[in-house]
Amino acid sequence: MTLDDLRVFVAVCRAGSLSAVARDLTCTQSAVSQHVKRLEKEFGVSLLERHARGVVPTPAGRVLHAAAADGIGGIDLAVRRLREQARGEAGTVRITTGATTVRHFMPEAVVGFRKRCPRVSLEFQTVASSSGCFDALAANDLDLAWITLGEPVRGIEQRTVLALPWVLAVRADDPLADRPRVEPAELAAGPVITPPANSTSRALLDAHLGELGVTLPTGTSVADWDTAVLLAELGLGHAVVPALPTGRGGAPAGLRMVPIPALPPLSVGWAVRRWDALSPPARAFADTVAEHCAPLAPPLAQGGSRAARV
Repeated sequence: MTLDDLRVFVAVCRAGSLSAVARDLTCTQSAVSQHVKRLEKEFGVSLLERHARGVVPTPAGRVLHAAAADGIGGIDLAVRRLREQARGEAGTVRITTGATTVRHFMPEAVVGFRKRCPRVSLEFQTVASSSGCFDALAANDLDLAWITLGEPVRGIEQRTVLALPWVLAVRADDPLADRPRVEPAELAAGPVITPPANSTSRALLDAHLGELGVTLPTGTSVADWDTAVLLAELGLGHAVVPALPTGRGGAPAGLRMVPIPALPPLSVGWAVRRWDALSPPARAFADTVAEHCAPLAPPLAQGGSRAARV
């Protein structure tokens, strides 16, 4: 068994296809299959089940995949740091996040961090969802992911930085525009613009509304909150969105953000493989973002924590 065997096995589990991995590695499907067969011979168990549309790990394969993915990610991170040290570099902090995150949550922090650590590079990798961030953390030598916090994920630590209240974005000429608040039941009147069905924020929104006996009507779903606000401004519906930090692309003059206080706030913040394994520059960047976000956040519930406090 070799490290390459484990790398290929993890890639196959992630892709669900031997041929797709063969294309990525510019080798034959038979060569990819040999890596998996070596592992199966080593452990004496079947690791993959073959189906018409590809392959999925067996129960034993899931155990190996989880452990190998964590281990390879840590090895890749260590190799990167050793190479940076050998070259005399100060290092790089790699962050995965959504398309609008830097604009709303990090502009001052990026400037502040560059002043504090001018020799450290920042690299941002854009993904479409929190689940995509988790996959990127597990698969690559990334340091940090900015996510919407949801259910626990094996091998990933999550920490809240901001709790964002839900609001309803409506045009200034809408009957709801001058209301001090909107009740969840009123959202069912539609039309509504929401995050996509497979997103963490939509899952949490639906769960909270379900507890209140409210089901949203079929409407428009969008990939990011800025697009939802734009569509509301164009009069295509009411946008159910979190109240993003003010002063960073806040609501246009023609819109009103009406609070929905009955819905619990949406938590956003950092996800990492292991906080205690972060490099000093990565921890410094996480702390810097938390410090700049702190004045914008409502008080966290007792027992809550921010990355800057750790």
